[in-house]
Amino acid sequence: MECKSHDHSNDGKFSRRQMFKGAGILATVATGPILLGVSSKSGTRRPLMGTGEYTYEVIHDWGELPGWIRYGNTHGVCVDASGKLYVHHSVHPDSGSPDSMVVFDSTGKFVESWGEEYRGSAHGLHIQQEDSQEFLYLSARSYSDLSKNVVTKTTLKGEVVFTLGYPSESKRYKLDSEGNPSTKYHPTNLAIAPDGDIYVADGYGSSYINQYNGQGEFLRTIGERGTGPGQLDGPHGITVDLRGKRPLLLVADRTNNRLQYFTLTGEHVKIIRGVKLPCHFHERGGLMLIPDLSARVTLMDRNDKVITHLGAGPEDWRERRKKKRADFPTGKFLSPHDACFDRKGNIFVVEWIPVGRVTKLRWLS
Repeated sequence: MECKSHDHSNDGKFSRRQMFKGAGILATVATGPILLGVSSKSGTRRPLMGTGEYTYEVIHDWGELPGWIRYGNTHGVCVDASGKLYVHHSVHPDSGSPDSMVVFDSTGKFVESWGEEYRGSAHGLHIQQEDSQEFLYLSARSYSDLSKNVVTKTTLKGEVVFTLGYPSESKRYKLDSEGNPSTKYHPTNLAIAPDGDIYVADGYGSSYINQYNGQGEFLRTIGERGTGPGQLDGPHGITVDLRGKRPLLLVADRTNNRLQYFTLTGEHVKIIRGVKLPCHFHERGGLMLIPDLSARVTLMDRNDKVITHLGAGPEDWRERRKKKRADFPTGKFLSPHDACFDRKGNIFVVEWIPVGRVTKLRWLS
């Protein structure tokens, strides 16, 4: 599917919340698929990651990517209730399609693509069950076009429900004399609480977290830039942790190389170590999955103790990620940016790599 782009301005000014009706058109380019990671090479066993009950078979470049699509940086990944996998990527300059969202079935077969308007700005991705329907929440950020710095709620087909723009209602975010944003704002990801409240991490902007109710109405700004308790530097990923006695906001405080817990109204609770440039979260059965941009994926138990680090890659991962796909290390990660479990306990990891990479870790239960 392909969603039409929308103008997020209002007479040249940013508005915080804009309502759109979405539409989609299935791409019809008839070229053959690129078969990535569908089967192991003849006579070659796939590498393994982990140990004991947390052992996984590594399938790099998973999914039958169509020949008319070339990944840019693969930034977000999630799985819906039917098992379909959604990959949000920035789109490679040489891609024949501008679509930023690629959808596969559980076997890796291409289903559809959409999201032309997020080309170059695609970043965070969250899926949420709301009553009997699932919705996607997309975080987009751009340095060249500030109107693209938004969080958008869509259906699974890409029809837009609403968009949250610059949080001008917050006293922390200023407008200049012409009504344009004058505070850096680059949303990287979001979380949703059981009551429907939305928490948006301004990870590449001013290191705040902005809270809205389920209708997109601004409530408060949480945190400030710094290194102390309750302060943040690059809050890149965020989730509402339901594993304890009460729901808590869990933040991947990336530049500070730590995790932080807050109450749902923004009071600091505690700091957790054991991560290296943490990007985001996904939880299954008490197990917390944390992609560490510094070339590994971390698993923590419900007490926030590290169980294992998966696929620890080379120290020069920042340079290696820019090389050709054939030069990527096998059985290692370079720059995990997002990760999720499927219903069987398998893990999907997408990496911040200019030509993209999707890796499936098949759980050997």
